[in-house]
Amino acid sequence: MSARDFSHVQTWVFDLDNTLYPPEAALFDQIEVRMTQWVMDALNIGKAEADQLRVDYWKQYGTTLAGLMDVHGVDPTPYLEDVHQISLDHLEHDAKLYQGIRDLPGRKIIYTNGTAEYAGRVTAALGLETLFDAIYGVEDANFRPKPEAQAFASVFGKDGFETETAAMFEDEPRNLIVPHRLGMRTVHVSEQPHPDDPDHIHYHTDRIGDFICALIE
Repeated sequence: MSARDFSHVQTWVFDLDNTLYPPEAALFDQIEVRMTQWVMDALNIGKAEADQLRVDYWKQYGTTLAGLMDVHGVDPTPYLEDVHQISLDHLEHDAKLYQGIRDLPGRKIIYTNGTAEYAGRVTAALGLETLFDAIYGVEDANFRPKPEAQAFASVFGKDGFETETAAMFEDEPRNLIVPHRLGMRTVHVSEQPHPDDPDHIHYHTDRIGDFICALIE
């Protein structure tokens, strides 16, 4: 990786979950438990069936919520309020990540399939809340999720940045397909690189703080 490859970047877009904090924080484990319980209650089904629906809808629709909306007509607002009521007590500050994001030139935003309110709570728990110019949640995309092209169009259109001068950091490989198509630099953040090494991923890192700091040295 060369810092020159990012010298044109004026807007830095960050996913939230398992991107700005490591998977070991296990926030999504908490969310998945609440998702399953919500599906059980809303559809009056057992845990095994609800778990399977949660996974199947995530695979097919991009998020469990999108499947619930499309198949069952679920109102997204109470669902999102419920599943994001989790503990953030064990999140830790990352001084290197703070320094790296702080020193990046240009505009810095978060775009998550969660809610903007949830993202605000997470960034505050991480000590990163002062670093971002905007936070966009799934509600800003009319509740349509990444990886849908229309979801990106909604959020990027609201922010108004030029995608050809932007980069995106994301833990879910399929969510980088559209940004790549739009001319963005794409960085896959994961402890394991994608096994197929797809063309829509420019770079991979398992240490986002180190990666970003290398861009500004």
